[in-house]
Amino acid sequence: MPIPSAEQLIIAFNKLSSFISKPHNELDELLIMVRNNNAWFTEEEVKKALKALGEMLNSEDLKTWFKDIEISTSPKKIGLILAGNIPLVGFHDVLCVLATGNIAMIKLSSADDKLLPAMLAKLIEIEPQLSRQIIYSERLKDFDAIIATGSNNTSRYFEYYFGKVPNIIRKNRTSVAVLTGNETPDDIEALGHDLFDYFGLGCRNVSKIYIPKNYDIKLFFEPLEKYKDIINHFKYNNNYDYNKSIYLVNSATHFDNGFLLLKEDTGFSSPLAVLYFDRYNNLNDVEHLLKEQEQNLQCVVSIAKLSIENPVLNFGETQHPKLWDYADNINTIIFLNMLIDMNF
Repeated sequence: MPIPSAEQLIIAFNKLSSFISKPHNELDELLIMVRNNNAWFTEEEVKKALKALGEMLNSEDLKTWFKDIEISTSPKKIGLILAGNIPLVGFHDVLCVLATGNIAMIKLSSADDKLLPAMLAKLIEIEPQLSRQIIYSERLKDFDAIIATGSNNTSRYFEYYFGKVPNIIRKNRTSVAVLTGNETPDDIEALGHDLFDYFGLGCRNVSKIYIPKNYDIKLFFEPLEKYKDIINHFKYNNNYDYNKSIYLVNSATHFDNGFLLLKEDTGFSSPLAVLYFDRYNNLNDVEHLLKEQEQNLQCVVSIAKLSIENPVLNFGETQHPKLWDYADNINTIIFLNMLIDMNF
């Protein structure tokens, strides 16, 4: 069975977009199964992920993206160790492998072992030639390259076992917002999506904000009331209660609006239901700090014009990446194209 052409892939990926962008009984049944498998993957959050994926796979962006893609005539086996912190977080890696004509050897996360296979099954239904490019494996072996996503701890394990083959090994990253004090309530409300979508579990979720020295926290909290119902999710609520009790027992200064704890801290990765903040005197200081930390950051959100390497997005955009918004700012397509000229 031949490898699909770029034209065939664009059509197939776009048809998948059309499928997930419309209501279906098939999707409704899937949402229930996914929720029962992982309590974090509520129907509302999975629908957000499907909507973002549908937006990503629009025909114009696909055509633009494919201009930089070489389809291999001698497919390589690419081992994919996928994360499962948010719905479909590993889909883009699979998409890149399929788009380049390679074979995706997929080790699923137990947290997302229903939704992703269902999307790939639908993709094979749309374009049957892709069936030979998708393999599921509990124990990866006989691969030519690896793309692995994990924590800082697991990355050391990955580097030890996979360091001798071409690889992309991802570590912990997080995202931050830089406020100037000139934001409108609508800006802060939009920022709420960057904070609370997927319960804040993604590397593209904002876990820290920088605020001007005399910034009034009330200006930040009031527009976020729209998201107060997040506290009704029992797992999120457990994290909120736990962190609140720790701060109270330790007499740690913090702000609390009933569903989010705001704590001044120099760290970047805040615990779930907690948002760290730092105050600054001028934006140049923030820029310098962000440049130092660029290897730990996925996205930066701000209305300010910041001179930094990390992408600077508008409020509310972190969980709506484009096809060319690669994790850890490592271009997966360039990596896969490079393999074409390598002898294995």
